[in-house]
Amino acid sequence: QVQLVESGGGLVQAGGSLRLSCAASGRTFSSYAKGWFRQAPGKEREFVAAISWSGSSTYYADSVKGRFTISRDNAKNTVYLQMNSLKPEDTAVYYCAADLLPQRDRLVHPYYWGQGTQVTVSS
Repeated sequence: QVQLVESGGGLVQAGGSLRLSCAASGRTFSSYAKGWFRQAPGKEREFVAAISWSGSSTYYADSVKGRFTISRDNAKNTVYLQMNSLKPEDTAVYYCAADLLPQRDRLVHPYYWGQGTQVTVSS
């Protein structure tokens, strides 16, 4: 059974930091592009950040550029999202995703999804 499991969410004050992790099990995702998405209450799920299968290319939504950093450790089959200078509008459930096909430089088709981790930023 393929699983992506997020962790690291929690409650933090505005201006604080959190690091989310997404660990894969059931198969090796080291050669798959991955990404992070988020969904706030009453809103649609939106793209946050993505990383190529090799880790050489990264992509960010304008709203998080300069504050969030996506990275990966293929030896650990894990992708991370370092979130700094958090704002109340970053409050959401954060999901990680892996592409349908391997060895893509962009997250083209998010197919495998985790269950999400809650991030709450208080003002």
